[in-house]
Amino acid sequence: MAIAEYKGLQRITGPFIFMEAVPDVGYGELVEVVPEDGLPRRGRVVMVSQKAITVQVFEGTSDLVPSSTSVRFLKRPLEISLSKSMLGRTFNGIGEPLDGCGPVYGGKRVPVNGLPLNPVARQYPRNFIHTGISAIDTLTTLIRGQKLPIFSGNGLPHNRLAVQIATQARIVGDESFAVCFAGIGIKHDDASFFMRELAHRGRNNNMVTFLNVADDPVIERIATPRMALTTAEYLAFELGMHVLVIITDMTNYCEALRELGVAAGEVPSRKGYPSYLYSDLASLYERAGVLKDRPGSVTQLPILTTMPNDDITHPIPDLTGFITEGQIVLSRDLHSKGIYPPIDVLTSLSRLMKDGIGKGYTREDHPNLASQLFASYSRVQDVRALASVVGEEELSKNDKLSMAFGNAFENKFLCQGPDEDRDISSSLDIGWDILKLLPRSELTRVTLSQIREYLR
Repeated sequence: MAIAEYKGLQRITGPFIFMEAVPDVGYGELVEVVPEDGLPRRGRVVMVSQKAITVQVFEGTSDLVPSSTSVRFLKRPLEISLSKSMLGRTFNGIGEPLDGCGPVYGGKRVPVNGLPLNPVARQYPRNFIHTGISAIDTLTTLIRGQKLPIFSGNGLPHNRLAVQIATQARIVGDESFAVCFAGIGIKHDDASFFMRELAHRGRNNNMVTFLNVADDPVIERIATPRMALTTAEYLAFELGMHVLVIITDMTNYCEALRELGVAAGEVPSRKGYPSYLYSDLASLYERAGVLKDRPGSVTQLPILTTMPNDDITHPIPDLTGFITEGQIVLSRDLHSKGIYPPIDVLTSLSRLMKDGIGKGYTREDHPNLASQLFASYSRVQDVRALASVVGEEELSKNDKLSMAFGNAFENKFLCQGPDEDRDISSSLDIGWDILKLLPRSELTRVTLSQIREYLR
């Protein structure tokens, strides 16, 4: 199909250019914006009407002159070249190589605007994904095909946690595992940290990395997660691999949506975000899952690293929690105590955990032990609140044992090194070990046979 080129724009507003209606142009079509004396800039059609066309320019609109600028309509959407040779490589937010190894050859080109998985075609997610982190594996278990976000805030070690999960994650007994790591709007020092650590820890041969840094054009932040998810779908549903997609930071993605919405003159909704924020996030999150008639799976771990004021009711975490199957919440209080990873297990939740643990999946005592640890640590919070009023000396014997359990739970079970990879049996054994601090009368969520076997 011939490429059409038109010269002259009506006006330029922010990253958008507006021009008169052009025949046979579709929504999402890729374009080249050609200045009179300069290199072509890529963009895509974001609005089509009978009177006008609106185009988002990826590289920005600075120095463009409306009367002398030409627009070429390429008759195809934004695409990415896919091949198994992508494993071990690093790309920018729109799929261009950053590692100096040249373009991807030998595969196929696929549009990045994929669709959510058909609910009828889905298979119920099961099977535990090992992360090597006790608080996640034992109490907020990640299940193959699940979407489980991490909620964090400024100054918390979410980047270190993301790298640790990316390099330690695996499905026990299955070697066909890969990771797609996407950084959206990240700082240059964070991008350097990710590249250095992922390479240093030696697991990047099964990893595809997409990095969009903060000074890249805003529109590229919209494309980055779609690049990662399209790659994950190819690896999973065509090559039969189990793929974990880690996306950080979804807050930057939503801020880009808001910025583009304001520039386009859209009517803002809650806290200035566009009214379609929920459906836009759902179009990304719902691309995770397991299909009945296809090998492989896609699991998502989106990270919201900058919740404003640590407010979990902010629109971004709020809507994310509606769409996904739980959340992992990082605690500033635990971080101030020097505990890594500072996961607040009482506000964290994995809704699919119950069907992917226990006999045949992890260990038969896992469900009861997790329930007991939750119950006992929950009581610790009540005892600490009481101690802050009456003083620790006035606590009963059982209350003092609960305080000792709480300290052991945080310092032995939750706390581990950033390079420490605990298998699920070790994590469960540590859980049983700290339960020894409590009187037997408090152990109401585990069976007597389990007490006799594991509380030696």
